[in-house]
Amino acid sequence: MQFTKEYELIVIGGGPAGLAAALEAHKKGLTDILLIERDKYLGGILNQCIHNGFGLHYFKEELTGPEYSKRFMDQLAENEIEVALDTMALSLENSDDWRYVHTMSMTDGYQILRSKAVILAMGCRERTRMQIQIPGTRAAGIFNAGQAQLYVNLEGYMVGKKVIILGSGDVGLIMARRMTLEGAKVVACVEVMPHPGGLNRNIVQCLKDFDIPLYLSHTITDIKGHDRVEQVTVQEVDQNGKPIPGTETYYDVDTVLLSVGLIPENELSREAGVEIDPRTSGPIVYENSETLSKGIFACGNVLHVHDLVDFVTEEAESAGYSAACFVQEGDCVTEEAKILNLKTDSNIGYSVPQKIRVEDVDKLVRVFFRVKKIYKEPAKIVFRDETNKEIASYNRPFMFPAEMENVSLPRKLLDKITGTELTISVEG
Repeated sequence: MQFTKEYELIVIGGGPAGLAAALEAHKKGLTDILLIERDKYLGGILNQCIHNGFGLHYFKEELTGPEYSKRFMDQLAENEIEVALDTMALSLENSDDWRYVHTMSMTDGYQILRSKAVILAMGCRERTRMQIQIPGTRAAGIFNAGQAQLYVNLEGYMVGKKVIILGSGDVGLIMARRMTLEGAKVVACVEVMPHPGGLNRNIVQCLKDFDIPLYLSHTITDIKGHDRVEQVTVQEVDQNGKPIPGTETYYDVDTVLLSVGLIPENELSREAGVEIDPRTSGPIVYENSETLSKGIFACGNVLHVHDLVDFVTEEAESAGYSAACFVQEGDCVTEEAKILNLKTDSNIGYSVPQKIRVEDVDKLVRVFFRVKKIYKEPAKIVFRDETNKEIASYNRPFMFPAEMENVSLPRKLLDKITGTELTISVEG
């Protein structure tokens, strides 16, 4: 295939994952790296996250979103890593030796770029009203929480005066506080699940501290309004998520903010033949962040939705290091390596990575997962092989679906596994 330029590594996405991945690959010795970002600025979602709370794990200090991303952007500039801003990655093709990225920009037009490896770091997008099918009119005043955050924090627009929030994801919780500070009245936050979708610290700091009520097992069943939202109907739901007749409550509001889930942006991944895990909506990856498509790596929210940007950075650094190793050493996966398939019981939603090549694990492998329900009492995370032999167990005082869990499995324990399946379960 004809191509315009050649690189050792192309990173698609200039948010926190892409920034950290590109920097780590450079530290490993790669010098010919291209970072592609479709926006006019690097930083991704962090640019509009002007609240604090970032960096506590990674930098051991509290930063705002722009402060956090600026630290990586400064390093990127210092190391003279090439960046293509306002550039859209249109498609991705894979072959045995090269990866081809088709791009379009106002400055360079249409290009075909090839590289030894590609890191996917495209992040995620918000689920919309149409995707959750809320009945009612299509009046003005209905926003995704992240969209409203951009308007308020970056564009300087006040999106509403009397607000109700559907969903208790972290962005929705943070916008409940932000709208209150800007002078709006947030009448309630309603959540269809029996547990909150956001971190407990955000429940406390954004709702309880501002006396904003949170109604669990409730949802919006109707939106009324001609030109602008005028009223919404909220109903309690049963254990199957169905509205319960006779529980209707009516709120006179002019704005509805939706915080109803995030979807990893994997259109490029699918087109390149990258296999997707339906549980995460992200690529299936090995222990080194490589997808099942050779030479293509994934990290950050395109892989699975994270709670904390600190974990995104750590995961991206691992992907950057692994991609650099791939470029420098080739596909040096041990032939006939034993591959473990990670399974989860009914209490766990997913695990990442989904596969582990045991012979290629140096010291340990970090496994991320989410539980499906609240565990207020102490419980054990147990790993068992095909023979039901316990390989490892980890105690937890409590667990919540909103907070991602992670454990580290030492290589010496992986060597004890019989068979090719490793099941993660919650006991107690």
